[in-house]
Amino acid sequence: MWEKYRKLEQILKDCGSVAVAYSGGVDSTFLLYAARQALGENACAVTARAEAVPEREVADALMYCEANRIRQRIVEVEQLSIPGFAGNTKDRCYICKKALFGRLISTAEEMQCRVVAEGSNADDDHDYRPGMKAVRELGVISPLREAGLTKDDIRALSREFALPTASKPSFACLATRIPYGEKITAEKLKMADRAEQYLREIGCTQVRVRVHGSMARIEVLPEEIARLADNAVREQICAELKKYGFTYISLDLEGYRTGSMNEVL
Repeated sequence: MWEKYRKLEQILKDCGSVAVAYSGGVDSTFLLYAARQALGENACAVTARAEAVPEREVADALMYCEANRIRQRIVEVEQLSIPGFAGNTKDRCYICKKALFGRLISTAEEMQCRVVAEGSNADDDHDYRPGMKAVRELGVISPLREAGLTKDDIRALSREFALPTASKPSFACLATRIPYGEKITAEKLKMADRAEQYLREIGCTQVRVRVHGSMARIEVLPEEIARLADNAVREQICAELKKYGFTYISLDLEGYRTGSMNEVL
């Protein structure tokens, strides 16, 4: 683990200056921390504010940079206006990442940072991630992946460095809550976001609410399924999620797993 971290430091030092695509999540917070350790003031953050990113995530990113006096620029991105994004084909992530990172690269240049780095890790090789094609085409680097750091490594090192995100649940763009081929709308993104926030508030740790038309398919950790199936809790969840626009509410018995929408591909 420490050998991988030393490799990460060297990758970052070799860049000279780096703008980290910073979401406020586990991976990008760790990457930004490492970049600051390696490059000092030559490391900065660029953060996207977009429809498929909850405002609380942007707030977390702002708070971390302000607390650590890190230069940061917020980039406003209208994802639903990106041609092809709302159509939600299987290459949606590629379309979005190409447009998004194009904006981040321009912003990094304005901040006089030579390289843009993003937070994919070594575990991400095991899932369908078309956005990585856009990352490579644009010359964005993935230092965590290059150093061989896994999610477990990143969480362990985050605890060593007392980072506030060490135990933060993993998050992915809200567009991943909507099945391929089903149109992405601001309403559906908001429904998923509100439902997930509610489930976190009642004690779910890692949660996804997949939006299948007017049906919510809830994914939680396997050990949390029994609690949600309890009659009183179940009735409470159904009543609340119907307020957000869902007609049917289901509980996925396989539980939470990354990339469940890719299982149909």
